[in-house]
Amino acid sequence: MKKFNIRKVLDGLTAASSSSSSSNAASGNRENDMIQETLQSEHFQLCKTVRHGFPYQPSSMAFDPVQKILAIGTQTGALRLFGQAGVECYCQHESGSAVIQLEFLVNEGALVSALADDSIHLWNLRQKLPAILHSLKFNRERITFCHLPFQSKWLYVGTERGNIHIVNVESFTLSGYVIMWNKAIELSSKTHPGPVVHISDNPMDEGKLLIGFECGIVVLWDLKSKKADYRYSYDEAIHSVAWHHEGKQFVCSHSDGTLTTWNIRAPAKPAQIITPHGKQPKDGKKPEPCKPILKVEYKTTRAGDPFMILCGGLSYDTVGRRACLTVMHGKSTAVLEMDYPIVDFLTLCETPYPNDFQEPYAVVVLLEKDLVLIDLAQIGYPIFENPYPLSIHESPVTCCEYFADCPAEVIPALYSVGSRQKRQGFSKKEWPINGGNWGQGTLSFSEIIITGHADGSIKFWDASALMLQVLYKLKTAKVFEKPRSKEEKYSTEIVDEDPFAIQILSWCPESRVLCVAGVSAHVIVYRFSKQEVTTEVVQLLEVRMPCELNEVESPECGGEQASAVTTPGTSSSPQTSLPQSHPSTSSNNSSDGLRDNVPCLKVRSSPLKQSAGYQVELLIQLVWVSGEPPQQITSLAVNSAYGLVAFGSGNGLAVVDYLQKTLIVNVSTAELYGSTDPHHRQPHSPRKTRQPSAGLCDGNDASAAPEEKCKSPTTAKISRKINMIADQKDDARDNSFSRSRSSSVTSIDRESREVISSFNFCDWLSKKSESVAVPSLWVGTSLGSMLAIALTVPSTPEQRMLQPVGVSFCGPVVRLKGGILRMAQLDASGTLLPHVYESWYEPNAPEEEREQPRRRRPTSPSSSQENPDCQYAVVCSEKQAKVVALPSQNCVYEHNITETSFVLRADVVTLTTGVGIACFCANGHIMTLSLPSLRPLLDVNYLPLTDMRIARTFCFSNQGQALYLTSPTEIQRITYIQETCDNLQEMLGELFTPVETPEAPNRGFFKGLFGGGAQSLDREDLFGEVSAGKASRSLAQHIPGPGGMEGMKGAASGVVGELARARIALDERGQKLGELEERTAAMMASGESFSKHAHDIMLKYKDKKWYQL
Repeated sequence: MKKFNIRKVLDGLTAASSSSSSSNAASGNRENDMIQETLQSEHFQLCKTVRHGFPYQPSSMAFDPVQKILAIGTQTGALRLFGQAGVECYCQHESGSAVIQLEFLVNEGALVSALADDSIHLWNLRQKLPAILHSLKFNRERITFCHLPFQSKWLYVGTERGNIHIVNVESFTLSGYVIMWNKAIELSSKTHPGPVVHISDNPMDEGKLLIGFECGIVVLWDLKSKKADYRYSYDEAIHSVAWHHEGKQFVCSHSDGTLTTWNIRAPAKPAQIITPHGKQPKDGKKPEPCKPILKVEYKTTRAGDPFMILCGGLSYDTVGRRACLTVMHGKSTAVLEMDYPIVDFLTLCETPYPNDFQEPYAVVVLLEKDLVLIDLAQIGYPIFENPYPLSIHESPVTCCEYFADCPAEVIPALYSVGSRQKRQGFSKKEWPINGGNWGQGTLSFSEIIITGHADGSIKFWDASALMLQVLYKLKTAKVFEKPRSKEEKYSTEIVDEDPFAIQILSWCPESRVLCVAGVSAHVIVYRFSKQEVTTEVVQLLEVRMPCELNEVESPECGGEQASAVTTPGTSSSPQTSLPQSHPSTSSNNSSDGLRDNVPCLKVRSSPLKQSAGYQVELLIQLVWVSGEPPQQITSLAVNSAYGLVAFGSGNGLAVVDYLQKTLIVNVSTAELYGSTDPHHRQPHSPRKTRQPSAGLCDGNDASAAPEEKCKSPTTAKISRKINMIADQKDDARDNSFSRSRSSSVTSIDRESREVISSFNFCDWLSKKSESVAVPSLWVGTSLGSMLAIALTVPSTPEQRMLQPVGVSFCGPVVRLKGGILRMAQLDASGTLLPHVYESWYEPNAPEEEREQPRRRRPTSPSSSQENPDCQYAVVCSEKQAKVVALPSQNCVYEHNITETSFVLRADVVTLTTGVGIACFCANGHIMTLSLPSLRPLLDVNYLPLTDMRIARTFCFSNQGQALYLTSPTEIQRITYIQETCDNLQEMLGELFTPVETPEAPNRGFFKGLFGGGAQSLDREDLFGEVSAGKASRSLAQHIPGPGGMEGMKGAASGVVGELARARIALDERGQKLGELEERTAAMMASGESFSKHAHDIMLKYKDKKWYQL
């Protein structure tokens, strides 16, 4: 008698009923009895980890010569700090105002920032995550320039009105001592002198302050007597001022391209006037005016001529010439061209003391999109090799993928081939910005980031241990013929610019097979080799995809489960039943004059020399069909175990055997359904023949420069959807994707055609009668259908190269709301089944030396009579996630992820504690779900405002890591795992390290004897409240820094600083007492000697009479 099983009855009821919450709850309780989940909500926490790349829109720079730390401020209020390679830090001012100036408290572990909103802030750098200790907001005057003398606690702040205020950086309070502009210039000018553009103290006399006004007036102010000693006037505006270290001369740079040198005691006229780039007329007249010299620095050396370094000042007839840095040393003048405009530059010197020979050794130049360090000590001024990952934006990033827990041998292999690509001609010296220490904690897994770029290049980055280092660069455009000029563009191109831009990446780390899809409807398969080869002819496969001129009306039951029907027509011999594509030999035009059978790009005809690394295995190009250009590729997947690559578009999908170089599947989306197509397809008008490049750019930044725009979204579907939503929003300032339910749902339902949105190669059980999983391809579409294609792959390597791959269409498996984003497979215990792959082998090795490739297969599923389902399909769409039991295809779990928005990126991730789904929504929410029960574990509103760049580059990886492009030049990495958040402090590097301040320069005997050395000043006595009084309360408002632990740490570091200063004071006092003791001992010795001589004389003349003397 057959045993009655109530569970099977429940299964039947669940399968028969529609997807409702009650049925899912019943099946969920059933599955919970079998699978014990380990992921809990306490395992998750979201936080930023590190930011890599070049600071976007830099505006200012500062350097600590003792700590060897570089700080860069940006126009968006960001602060980036750089030490040695691997020591980086990112901070952000809350106001978001531009950073106009930075000043280090040298060797104190503190930094002062001045912002465009007239606020100054004190940053504590003695903690791994710097925090603001104090802020001061000026209310009535605009800040234009700041100066903090070395080893001083008084900050001079110049304003737009021409006044100078003084701030105590320890308490961040204003002094009552103010230098008013009218007192400074008196009768030397009849008009207002303009803003303060320079402040500095005399290197040899701290009591003399040099003040530069924009109009051309310079004032030497005596702080003690509170009056001007000298006034220097020139009829051209001043941009910067620099002192000679002896304090007797200074140099001014002017708006007409001249440099004036002044002796401080001769204010009547400049001692010298030169125009570095001006043409000297023969008749002795004044040289022609040049462009303004924006900055000049005057640095002296002990053994040779001084250095005069300046930017700007070029002749006006050099129109179109790139920005230059000029280095004048003795009689030689070197003009160094830069790739981008210069924002700022600093000269790095051996000593931090301004009153000593400076001994410059390098110049750090901050450009708009690069950071350059020039070696002044070597002939020809070579640049240093930059150790920071600042070349992310070398070409705009168009797509990004993140791989954690990669095979250990992959990074060394990529590094070995990438090291041969390094440029030559760098300085032989070490990078001089080498402060800070690396973090102590490390992650146990290796990480790789792959970025695709607009010029067709691909970069592999080592992202392990919160660092970033470029490993290898691949140029995919080498396989194509390049037009000689922009005017010679091929008429078959479908984008107006950047035809080689990378759109999608698919990489198998184990086999090292790389597959890329470009915007010109091309796919390239690469194999990794350690040997250099020359390819005479690039293997080409042209694919003529069906042109499906119809629109889709989606049925209302989009969320219901579709029945599994196997299409009767199967193909064991695809060459006869499916269109086979060969290199095109047909004419470029059809009979009616339309373009036909021509690809978008012309393939290289000359031999291709391929260096060690990634080498072209196969190039696939979609061709024009009867005047219709090919649709851009929207999804891509490669599998090394099967030797197949699949790609899809708005017209359909194709599967290519890259081992045999043949096409095995080429069908429209409608043909995938067979007789079970749930959609009503209607004809529509043909689209335009050329796609404007504007459609590939950020919809929220139409005015951006071409290199700052997004060259291509990951899928055309997302681009259309974002643009639809952006069009519905009138307020251009709001870049958020968060919209009402009606707008976001409408954007999905308005999709005019069904697009292939995702793939997944796997071994699965398609029928209950099967006991062994068979290779298959899961296909996800933009209308929420998941379909399956069974594959028959020959088992042995010999048969694999001779016999074709069989194909069988299995029809739809499940339907979801919204487009399918990700599909994965679990075993009966809820463990994620890894993808099948073939281990890497050297493809260019001789046959007898080549190792037999080993295909890695998951363990065969084991089913029981009680529960025949032994696999689970995890499917995530833009709206919901489902878990489907296989082979019964019953939906056992369902979760609606969002109702009012849609998911942009979803990944099934492996964590140390289990497996889950990570989602990033268009409204800025980051969510995680458990598997297989789809319990919500994390939901954080992380990015309330976002743009197309983030949508295109956001990606999750295993081990709880994620990243996105936060600006065109920067990658932001985040973690959503509690363990990493807890250990973040240990993993981050330290910026501040205890370093002894170098000794002050020796004044020498004669300078000490005659008072010729540097004169000190008791600023406390001058600027303190006792002598200077209190400042006006309405002038500025003091804002204390954030409290809590950061404030306590800052206070603690302040105490440490006070103790250090007290120790130094005690040392100085002890030294003075020691000198006093030595002088006392010398006087005692002199007294004793005098007494001895007096006694001897007394004894000599003691017994003599007066007449005997």
